Amino acid sequence: MRSSRGRTVDIASLAELERRLAAGARSLSGWRVRSLDLSGHGDALRRCRLAGATFLGCAFAPGDAVAAEEAGALVLPHLPDTPLDVYRADLYSPAELYDTLHWPDSLDGRAYAWVQDGGEGEGAHALAETLHDHAVDEALARWREGRRLVGVMGGHRAARGEATYRDAARLGRLLADPDGAALTVATGGGPGAMEAANLGARLASYDAAVLDVALEQLAAVPTYRPSIDAWVLLAFDVVARWPDATPSLGIPTWHYGHEPPGAFATAVAKYVRNATREAILLEVCDAGIVFLPGAAGTVQEVFQDACENYYADEASVAPMVLVGERYWTEELPVWPLLRALARGRVMERHVHLVDTVEEAADVVTRPPR
Repeated sequence: MRSSRGRTVDIASLAELERRLAAGARSLSGWRVRSLDLSGHGDALRRCRLAGATFLGCAFAPGDAVAAEEAGALVLPHLPDTPLDVYRADLYSPAELYDTLHWPDSLDGRAYAWVQDGGEGEGAHALAETLHDHAVDEALARWREGRRLVGVMGGHRAARGEATYRDAARLGRLLADPDGAALTVATGGGPGAMEAANLGARLASYDAAVLDVALEQLAAVPTYRPSIDAWVLLAFDVVARWPDATPSLGIPTWHYGHEPPGAFATAVAKYVRNATREAILLEVCDAGIVFLPGAAGTVQEVFQDACENYYADEASVAPMVLVGERYWTEELPVWPLLRALARGRVMERHVHLVDTVEEAADVVTRPPR
């Protein structure tokens, strides 16, 4: 997750390329030129030093790609038959994923169908998956610069209107409050508690009453079943009604693409491969993770995070906060095992069991001891 520094220059538009060339750039070493039609720029490129440049999915006039390679550039071709921009420079926005409000025809729906058709497959399909997820890695590293991320994990089945959904939304607001701890909320980017936490974070700059109104409005369509379109359309109505968004992050995956991504995160790092997504989701939450009640996926995340804290050096251990004393000690008795695992380790004072989201937010936002 290292960000690009020094001489690395990302070029994602012809206007940016032309501006830099007009300003006198003559060496493209370290440049990454992404998905541009360069068929009319051959003469300009030949006047430049191309050794060390990378052209990702660009179109060239006949002979120009070969000339660029002979001059020392790396030219990676456009990959057909995929709806994904495998060389993208930025994270997704919800509006980009839902570029049409009939989900099967949207970018998100078409990408899910493509992933299912390939089965995380072989050959060009597997190459496209790998290149895409690497591009998302790099875009996420750039987006993270200067931010401290706190994770909110929880059940994907929490329906709008339910107490669990409201709690997750209140937690997101408490953690992202611009006048408070100045943290950025990160979630798994899907429905349920994940959507709710991104909603609360998004509306953190508004009065608390606004969140209550938004929750009441959303309850009219509790889940994405039977209609993803109705579910996401209502979410975009909320976005339009309160457009001033506090930044937050969603990290979903097309592996679970039948669960649509939420519309409330301001940035979406959507991966093809779930194993990559799970590892990155836990890695980026350097300010800690709050675990709301959930099932198998949440339990997996608890112990995956615990493993990282178990072996981490003291400076890298981050808080783990489980919300719901009865849930985590009786319904799914994760807490006794987590506490036993932490005993005698540096992580012991960083694992917490609380009963309210207010207590959880207090643990995460209080100054380190």
